[in-house]
Amino acid sequence: MTVLASSDAVVEKSATNGQVLGVVDLRPSISVIGLGYVGAVSMACLSHLGFRMVGVDVSFEKVRSIKEGRAPIVEARLGELLAEGVEKGRIDATQNLIAAVLETDVTFMSVGTPTAADGGCDFSYVRQASRAIGQALALKSARHVVVLRCSVPPGTTLDVVVPEIEKASGKKLGRDFGVCFNPEFLREGVAVADFFAPPKTVVGTSDEQTAGQVAAIYGAVDERVIFTSIEAAEMVKYADNVWHATKVAFGNEIGRLCKSLGIDSHDVMDIFVQDKKLNLSPYYLRPGFAFGGSCLPKEVRAVAHIAKCQGVSVPLVDSLMASNEAHIDQAVKLLEPHAGKRIGFLGVTFKPDTDDMRESPTLALMARLLAKGEQLSAYDPNLDFGPHLQGQIDYVKHASPAQAKLMDALSTMVVDDAATLVGGSDVIVVSHATAEFRAAVATSAPGVHVLDLARLYRELPTNAEYQGIAW
Repeated sequence: MTVLASSDAVVEKSATNGQVLGVVDLRPSISVIGLGYVGAVSMACLSHLGFRMVGVDVSFEKVRSIKEGRAPIVEARLGELLAEGVEKGRIDATQNLIAAVLETDVTFMSVGTPTAADGGCDFSYVRQASRAIGQALALKSARHVVVLRCSVPPGTTLDVVVPEIEKASGKKLGRDFGVCFNPEFLREGVAVADFFAPPKTVVGTSDEQTAGQVAAIYGAVDERVIFTSIEAAEMVKYADNVWHATKVAFGNEIGRLCKSLGIDSHDVMDIFVQDKKLNLSPYYLRPGFAFGGSCLPKEVRAVAHIAKCQGVSVPLVDSLMASNEAHIDQAVKLLEPHAGKRIGFLGVTFKPDTDDMRESPTLALMARLLAKGEQLSAYDPNLDFGPHLQGQIDYVKHASPAQAKLMDALSTMVVDDAATLVGGSDVIVVSHATAEFRAAVATSAPGVHVLDLARLYRELPTNAEYQGIAW
């Protein structure tokens, strides 16, 4: 017998006459638990890609709708694709979760995760589904893959789903089954279009074998699958949606303010979104230290003041300075265990490659520490004490009286080079992620603690003396 393999099927031919004996589909069969917006769309789209699908739901009406090729929800093209899948024999549905898992290779879990009474996540449906999956795996010898597709707090997959499956099945993660968290980024109303042209495909997985299996499922729609840890994949979903909510709230606050001023808010925002370099980019979205400089703090306060004068409520804008201050508070807190030690700052200006000290968050932190009586030193290659810098010092003293004492003493704190700073410090606070500072930190003596406010390294050091403010 001759076997001819492709990515989707194996064709078996007779060795004597070349007659086709059969075709074996290599694609995994997939069960989908929960036939709501995510589950029903996933079923229909994967069926269209050639996968055999079995849907599971506690609702008899949803199951009947799927079996008949009708959409259980309002969603463009969903009914068309479900009808196609049923007609081609690729779609079935049942209320029997255990039976569905037994006859498939991969299970997508898309059950509801409502808000609990305390504001957290209600895991009831996740636990129920996980236990039933485990009961099915106890009856199954083949390795199975479980793909969580619902929004859950980081840690849920490994701390809730896996223990429930292991307890019910008597089997072990990695050896007997694989899990991954695969967040969906489907917008209701255009979910089918989003499935076939995803903004990104993220897979957080327990092992490489599982990663490969799940990536192969999405190969037809996205060849650039992003692999990460399960916990990071869980958090990405929350980060995405909170960001989208922030954008909506921001747009609406700008809209209310524009209306009060007689300005067309859509004209303003149409111009705003044309800037792909700063406004719609990763530029300001990398965790680091607080914002500062001559523009952002001043203009946030200005917009808040205009809104107040206009009688317009802008709680998101009003919260920005408080949020920024909370980040400085966090730096103070992280330095509290080192009270009484010599603290050296690499970087003083509000960002690298400038001598602008106006509203530098580093100066705000230094002023807080000086008020506590801490011994401080600093190095910044951009500082050149003279008439120009003195003008900035005078400006800071006027604009931020709480920093006046620091400004008067700054010239006596600043040392000539990074090596001197590092050699004379018990604690090094890094404010700028520059090659010079990265090299300087590498020369620090054992036992010197480093507080990184700027993310010096992509791959984080593992030594106990290093910590970042938000990583």
